[in-house]
This record gives sequence, C-alpha cells and structure tokens, in this order.
Amino acid sequence: MPLSPKRAGSVAYSLTMFVVVSMLAGLLVAGLVVPFAGLAGVGSRATAAEMEKIPAEFTTPPQPERSTVYMANGEKLATFYEQDRVYEPLSKIAPIMQKAQVAIEDHRFFEHGALDVKGTVRALVRNTAGGSTQGGSSITQQYVKMVRIEQAQLSGDDAGVKAATDETYARKIQELRYAIALEKQLTKEQILERYLNIAYYGDGAYGVEAAARHYFDTSAAKLTLPEAAMLAGLVQNPEGTNPAKYTEAAINRRDVVLNRMAELGVITTAQATSAKKVKFDKSKISTTPNGCLDSRYPFLCSYVRTALENDPALGKTKQDRENAILRGGLTVQTKIDPDSQDKAQKALSAFINAKDPLISTMVEIEPGTGLIKAMAQNRPVMGNDAKKGETYFNYAATAQYGGAEGYQSGSTMKAVTMAAALEQGIPISKRYNARSPMDFSNYSFKTCSGQNANSGKYVASNDVGHSTNIDMRTAAEYSVNTYFLQLEQDVGVCNVTKMAQRLGIQRADGRPITDDSNSLAFTLGISEIAPISLATAYATFAARGIRCDPIIISKITSGDGKSIAAPSANCRRVIDQDVADGVNDLLQSVITRGTGLPALVPDGHPQAGKTGTIEDNAAVWFAGYTPNLTGVAMIAKDKQAKRFRNNPTRGVKGVYLENGGVLGGTGGGDAGRNIWKPAMTAALQDLPATDFVNPSKDIREGKQVPIPNLSGMSFSEAQSALDAIGVNLTRTYSYSSSVPAGSFMYYTPSSGTVAQFGSVYAVYSAGKSPSQVAAEQRAAAAKKKAAEEKQKQQEQQNSSPSPSSSPTGKPGG
Repeated sequence: MPLSPKRAGSVAYSLTMFVVVSMLAGLLVAGLVVPFAGLAGVGSRATAAEMEKIPAEFTTPPQPERSTVYMANGEKLATFYEQDRVYEPLSKIAPIMQKAQVAIEDHRFFEHGALDVKGTVRALVRNTAGGSTQGGSSITQQYVKMVRIEQAQLSGDDAGVKAATDETYARKIQELRYAIALEKQLTKEQILERYLNIAYYGDGAYGVEAAARHYFDTSAAKLTLPEAAMLAGLVQNPEGTNPAKYTEAAINRRDVVLNRMAELGVITTAQATSAKKVKFDKSKISTTPNGCLDSRYPFLCSYVRTALENDPALGKTKQDRENAILRGGLTVQTKIDPDSQDKAQKALSAFINAKDPLISTMVEIEPGTGLIKAMAQNRPVMGNDAKKGETYFNYAATAQYGGAEGYQSGSTMKAVTMAAALEQGIPISKRYNARSPMDFSNYSFKTCSGQNANSGKYVASNDVGHSTNIDMRTAAEYSVNTYFLQLEQDVGVCNVTKMAQRLGIQRADGRPITDDSNSLAFTLGISEIAPISLATAYATFAARGIRCDPIIISKITSGDGKSIAAPSANCRRVIDQDVADGVNDLLQSVITRGTGLPALVPDGHPQAGKTGTIEDNAAVWFAGYTPNLTGVAMIAKDKQAKRFRNNPTRGVKGVYLENGGVLGGTGGGDAGRNIWKPAMTAALQDLPATDFVNPSKDIREGKQVPIPNLSGMSFSEAQSALDAIGVNLTRTYSYSSSVPAGSFMYYTPSSGTVAQFGSVYAVYSAGKSPSQVAAEQRAAAAKKKAAEEKQKQQEQQNSSPSPSSSPTGKPGG
C-alpha cells in the first residue's frame, strides 16, 4: 500500500533522524534501540514506526504539584509539596513568557522537529573541537531529560537520576530517540506547556507559575517583559543565577535573554533597553509554606495530613499516598471553622496557659456527621521548646493521629454503663442501696477474652454519701460510684466495655477498649483514652444512637480536577434511639441540677453532660452536648512537668495557674465552668436550640411483664418464679395490728404487671406500729390510772366514820 504524502514525509523525517543519530553516535552507541545493521532486514516503513514509538520505559507522568488544604471559609490551612509547583495551561501563561523561553532555549522550536539539525551539527563540531558535550538540545529534548529525572526521583532511583544527567553521548542519543517519538504524539504547544510547568527556576520554585509567585508575587499570566526574561534565563543554571542569592548574576542573565529576543525580532531594541533598567525587588520574594509548622492551626493541619496518609483512595501503599500528598496537586477541603476554632482556643487559653504544668484540650464534633469543628489545646504552637510551652503532640488525638499517651476519663464513663444497662432493659427507675463506703472485694467475673478476673481487695466510696435506695437518675446527678459499680455487676463488665467500643471509645495507644474488661473499676473511667474518642461517644448519644467516626476532610480533588473519595465518617446506628434518648434524659439532669450545673450555658439550648474526676485528681473532664454540637473539655497533669515528675501522686487540685487562679480539682468546676461553658457559649450562638426526645416509659420504668400467681408460694419459691421473668423479689415489712411480727402476710403487687428489673415485694408483719403500741400503752395506762383512782376512792369511803355518831367524850346538844 503506497504511503500518503504526509506519511511519506513522516517516514522520511524519521529515517533522516535515524541516520543523524547513527552518525552522531559513530553507528556503535550503546543504548541505541534499533541497530543500524538491522536496516538491512527491515523496510523503511518498519524503521519509521520503530522510531515513532515511545519505549515502555519512558512515560510522561503528571508533573508534581503542591497540594493545598482549605478551611470551611476558603482560607488556606496548609500546603504540602516536594516540589513547589502549580500546573497552568499555556493559555494562562503570558505570551511574552513563552516567547522569552523559546528565544533563549530553542528559537527554531516551532520550525524543526525533535532535533534542530543545524544546531546539533554546529554543537557537535564545537564539542568535538573543545571536548565538551553540552549544547544543541531542543526544548523537546530538554523536556525529555526533565521527565527522566522526575521518573527516577519518583521511584527513589538515585542511579536513574545520575543516568539522566550524565553528560554522555549515549544519554543524549536516548533522549533524542524519545524526543522524536514524543513529537509524533504531542503538538509543539503541548510540549511547550509541559516544559514551562516542569522546568526548575531555582530557589525551590518548579514551573513558571510557582516561580512567578515566588520571585515577583504575581501569576504566570501577568508576567511582564523583564520578569519573563529573568525567569527564562534561570532554567540553564537555576542555582548559579538564583535571584534571591545572586541578584547580579540573575540580572546579567536576564539581559542576555533580552538581547537575544531583540536579535530575533521578538521585541524591539528599545523594549530591551527599557526592560534592562528595571531593578529586581527582593522584597517581593516569598516562600510557599510547606507542611504544618507554619500553619495557622498546626495540630488541625497535622490531623488532616494523617487522615490523608491513611486514605486508601490516595493509593494502595503508604508511599503511594505520600506521593499523592506531596506531588499530586490535591485540593483538600475541610470543614474547619476558623471562628469556632478561635473561640475554643480563646476559652481554653484564658484558663490554662501553655506554661502551666498541665495538659488541656477542648474538642467539638458535629453529631450525625462526625465533622471536627474545633480542636484546641493549651499548647497551640508546634515545636520542641518546652520552656515556651511548645509541643509536637496533639493532645486531643489518638496516638495514630499524633496524640500522647491518653488520659483516664473518670466518671464520664458512667454514661457508657447507663447505655449498656438501658439496652439490657434495666430502667432508669432501677434502685440500689448505694451506701458509702461499700465493699466490692473478691468479686469474680469473666473478661471479654473469656479469662477469669477478680476485683481483689476493693472498697469503693462516694464523694456524695448515700445510704438509702436511689435510682439511676439520682446516681447520675451525683455521680454515685457505688451505684454504678453495682449496675456494672448486673450488666457485666465485658458488656460495658463492648458498649464503649461500639460508641467509638478506644484506648489512646490503639489497643481495643475491651482489653480493660478485666477491671471492675472500668465504669469509673480507669482507661486511658483520647478526648476525641470520648467526644465521638457523646456525639453518638446526641445523634440518638448514630455513631460517626471523626472526620476533618469533606472533599478531595485531584490535580486534574477529578473527585477523590474523602475519608468516610462511616455513620451507622450502634444503639437504639430509645436507649440514646434515655442516656440523654439522664445527662440532662446532671447538667441542670447535678454535678454538671456549673457548666450549664444559660442561653436556652437544651444541654446534657457528665463530669469526670479521677480518684487522685490526675485529670478532670466535662463532656457535654446539645442535639447539634458535642464538646469535651479536659485538664490533666503533665507527667513530665517538674511538679508531678518529683511527686507522681500529686493531682491537679491546688495547682496555681499562670492566670492567677487555682484549680479546684473537679470536672464540673474546672473543665466545665472554665473551658466547656465559654467555648460552647460562643459555638452555640449561631446554632438553633433543639430539644432532646423524651425516652419511652419502658426506658424510664422498665418493660412491663405479667406477674405470675404467687399464692401459696414460699419466699424461695416466689423468688425463683420472679427470677425467671427478670423481676426482683424484695422482702419488706409492714405494720399489722393483727398479724404477729415476723409472720408473712402477702405479695404486692399480686396481679397485673410489673416493670422488668423492678420488684415484687413480699410483705411481712413488722408487728403493731409504734403509734398503735403507744396508743394502746396510753389506753392501758389510763385504764390503770382509772382503776387506781376508783380503788383509792373506795378505800377512802371504807375508812370514813358514820354520820350518826357523836364526838367521843362530848355530850350532844
């Protein structure tokens, strides 16, 4: 089949290039993929096709671009890059910049193919005479070299980088072969666009857009003649002509470019002369921040970066994801609200200073979405100068996200026990004798791994003493330890830890929270957890049982504008609505009239919350929420601070603060009143006041079950019958005027229904009531007295003389 004129021309060009390559290489260059000797066995068409095909080992990957992270208001949070580059299409690069680059590097670029034969032969003659191997490369050849360097750097191939930069004929010939094939696939404009975006312009600026911003505080589209000429001149020696370091050398090189442009007629001599008079203003030089240290919110930034590193949508391996972050030109949108963050930080820093021997955090999460709204800490500056209060730890986060060792959460964990109990059908009305102190020694139970556990010697007490039967609401309001330890016994320690796990609570060190099912004190908050973990659980209550993993990223777009799946909050139901409503109802009581009252925000928003104080005051907490915002405030001792390092048993109570205050050592007072309350007051200003949903009667009073006929049953028989339906049989006493004390009288209620986990009472006679006994005693005494009076009167009558008798010895008359 005859070749078309266009195809024939292409074949002729390819063959010409092959001959030139072969001549330049002396026909024996190692690395020439199609040996000259092979021409004897193939036709011209096959040879041309081979020359036009890009080898498999040469690809043109997307050029590395910096990734940018934005906050909810569009403000930039951070940039991440290995090479500071912003890819721009040719249409957004000033024409004068394009002309300047072509003029100084390859003025016949739009006229020749991959090889400028005249220039190459001239360079060959000059190099042969002088021993040099430089010069003569077209823009396409230069682009090929840059791509090969990028390929090697991307794969960490140091030998590949060296091979791509060695000044050898073998390397140049391989580049030429790739360039020939590349020009068959891309237009001149496409090649120039890629060249201008991949070229290094010195001082950390890759590509013309980044260079324009770096040196001149402008965009590539707005570059002027003197600016374009300076940038064009930097490509051949970006370090030696770096304007930031070697301003004079950069200006001299710029003038060389201007002269060349005038010589070629691209600009006039007058324009060149005028441009040479423009001075370089070093004050406009700016460096794009890289990483989190320079971010306005370094710890939020760090959390975002870690989230990206863990996002499988960015690559299968950690290195793939790292490359995407540093080279992929990602646009990452977060839901970080600077206003909320600033308000939380202000509230926290006003109470706990960076230099205080304490660690303090305030985390805010949106229920139902998992979005982190704020994450403040008393040491907001990232660094290693401890004397200035700097740190690299994100105290609110888990270890996976840059957190520290975690902190015991105290009585905030009682809410988890409430949820586990309500789920099992134990109602809010459930009562225990919550005396203090109370002995829980040698209590045996099973851990989640099936191992036997024992409480050992363990006597618990309450901060607020209770010696009578109380229900769950009263126990929650006053955070009664001995009530919740008994409740945990009935629910099962393992079941409580499993509830914590479902709600999103995990140990700060990454181990499952169920590992702590070997301690009866779990309900009192002995596990070391991260504040954000507790915030996740309490946000689950606020969302009526919907747990959402904490997320900070809402949208990711690739460098080419394609959408990438952002880390998912994986929202799912983990407890029934009614169970969550029950917990919410209980915790509303805590903040409206219990230990959480100091934290109450007086703005009409329905609120719920729980205090947490560790036994030795190592940390104090307040975890609270409305239906549309959850906040967790914590203050803990810094174990590395001198105050605690020298006396490990000391707690936060009594610590003198930089602001002149003194810690009282309570969750409601310290963390609640002084951090949570002002932070949430500010955060709730723009949120609607939303009511919680009331729990069902079953949650409040228990599920109603029919009472079996207990008539004629002994106490033990009745107890067995009631145990079978989950109802307690409680012995009680009632006064009776007719039944002897200690004798059984009746069961109550004796028919109908009773709440499961409630009680039927076996009523025994307590004998006569004290009032009846007193009345009978009074009646008996009165009767006795009357009898005595009557007898006395009788005796008096019997001893009196007859009325007819005269006085003795006296005559009458």
